[in-house]
Amino acid sequence: MQTLGRAMRMEAREAAPPAGAGGWSKWVRLNVGGTVFLTTRQTLCREQKSFLSRLCQGEELQSDRDETGAYLIDRDPTYFGPILNFLRHGKLVLDKDMAEEGVLEEAEFYNIGPLIRIIKDRMEEKDYTVTQVPPKHVYRVLQCQEEELTQMVSTMSDGWRFEQLVSIGSSYNYGSEDQAEFLCVVSKELYSSPHGLSSESSRKTKLLQARGTRM
Repeated sequence: MQTLGRAMRMEAREAAPPAGAGGWSKWVRLNVGGTVFLTTRQTLCREQKSFLSRLCQGEELQSDRDETGAYLIDRDPTYFGPILNFLRHGKLVLDKDMAEEGVLEEAEFYNIGPLIRIIKDRMEEKDYTVTQVPPKHVYRVLQCQEEELTQMVSTMSDGWRFEQLVSIGSSYNYGSEDQAEFLCVVSKELYSSPHGLSSESSRKTKLLQARGTRM
């Protein structure tokens, strides 16, 4: 019996990393969904309010252990790697085929606040990029007299630009001089976003729109 007891104690010592001077092992084993991860207690305690920090400090949590002493966690090991690496170096690194939604689900389970915010920001940025469409071209035809061309040029801001100038003859006669009339074609690009067209309704744009009603 004594020989058997000594053999069992030796196996236990070989199965777990050596403990530190304070009685706590520096290294911690986690059995996540059947996959064993080895990390340090310092890494797990990086986010003080997280499930992993409370687990390795023994605060209010009771977790079963496997035959090697690893904490048993019934979660998907596929997404645990990025979470553990985030705790190690503070960066989110994902394989190209890994779904961010899966990592977010696990980050919320483990209550890792900074990682949750990073993933949500990434997902929102992707949603915005996907919903963007090519710009829409809007054209207006403005009618003006020859003496108004200079003023017309001064209003061509806010993204509006000349496309074509067409003379339509002389429609007005003031005294002894005819006033030439022109049709001015202008255009502008309007970019779409998830919240609708991003066009400005500035004073100069409204002036161009008002001039266009003279047609």
